Amino acid sequence: METLRFYFLTWNVATMPPEENFSEMLCLNRETLPDFYIIGLQEVKAQPQNLLMNALFDDPWNNSFRDLLITKDFVKIKTIRLQGLLLSIFCQRRHLLKVRDMETQYTRTGLGGIWGNKGAVSIRLAVSGVSMSIVNCHLSAHDHMKEERVAEYNTILKSHTYSTKETSYVLYHDYVFWLGDLNFRLKSSAKGSLTADQIGALLDKGEIDELFQQDQLKEVMKSGEAFSELHEPAIDFPPTYKFNIHSSIYDLKRRPAWTDRILYKVIPNVYENLTLDCQPASYRSWEKYYQSDHKPVTAEFAVKVISDNHDRVVEFDEIQNWFLDRENSASFELSADVNLETGNDWIGIYKVNFASLEDYVFYIYVPRTSQTAGRLSVTFPDIAIAETGAYQLLYVTHSTASVLGMSAPFPVTKADPTRSPQRLRF
Repeated sequence: METLRFYFLTWNVATMPPEENFSEMLCLNRETLPDFYIIGLQEVKAQPQNLLMNALFDDPWNNSFRDLLITKDFVKIKTIRLQGLLLSIFCQRRHLLKVRDMETQYTRTGLGGIWGNKGAVSIRLAVSGVSMSIVNCHLSAHDHMKEERVAEYNTILKSHTYSTKETSYVLYHDYVFWLGDLNFRLKSSAKGSLTADQIGALLDKGEIDELFQQDQLKEVMKSGEAFSELHEPAIDFPPTYKFNIHSSIYDLKRRPAWTDRILYKVIPNVYENLTLDCQPASYRSWEKYYQSDHKPVTAEFAVKVISDNHDRVVEFDEIQNWFLDRENSASFELSADVNLETGNDWIGIYKVNFASLEDYVFYIYVPRTSQTAGRLSVTFPDIAIAETGAYQLLYVTHSTASVLGMSAPFPVTKADPTRSPQRLRF
């Protein structure tokens, strides 16, 4: 088996634009970086004009993380947004062909299920032969709304369904990661509820453990009302809410609480002769980030996957020459488990070092066929590429955005019949 490292971030950004440098929070100065980054945000600004633009282009938050991670050779492979909820997955470029069968789902729970200011978004996928479901949620606020948060958790579990039979629900996956502004507060003790000032005084004395004994989330996990199927790494950081914006001073108009959490689950013995495992490597908040009334929380996990997994492979032939203003062809070979009868698989042209699977400059559908394996070819029209440079082809399934194959980089040059085109070096 192989161990991959997954790095999770959850942050309620309080409708603020991205103002700070997130390099430290993502630990980008490390010599060895995680294999995957999962970014879950809540309360991203969601006015109607923003939603229209974000449907056409990445929103400023996604752009900020993408621009940082591309410098470390990460690619954004999937995003889903529901009003203020945003969930994105980035992976190291070398892992692109390990990802399969991505699907998204969402649930509105605001205003009785008709408004998306509260709710959840999720992405399910397979990585090196193991299945994962990742949920980002924003549950009901305020101290007295514990029962509503419990109900929303169970609603999300029932409503998030996927097309893969064996993993049709969130908890059916080999690995589950659940993050977000869960909004659980501190429960009332036998002596009554602590006031915000009393909580602040305990925090000043470093009495984190005593406060955490009153955490509502731990209470409902223990009772089995909600989240009992999941685990949480040990917390040793102070409450992540509520702060005065642009400071690390609590706003004691509200009772501080650990609203922002990252939970996980693993089914260890689902495969014969293999034992899956998920080990927390870190779990912390970042007090030096000031632009929200919440502090960001991150967690890193070492996750066991199947190292020799081979699933639906497409091998491209080397492309020697590609000329502007001419038709150009590409040949490729399918493994026997690639099904072209369902149709609408496509091959995209990407600039080398593309930052997202959405960054294709042109695509063409692969013809439907009952052929179960062997060599095929497609022809791109003369308008497919508009400028010279270095490009790659990606074979992508239509329904679940699985990247089954990626060509080696190739040069695109202007046609010159008097001499052979210059080969580019990569």
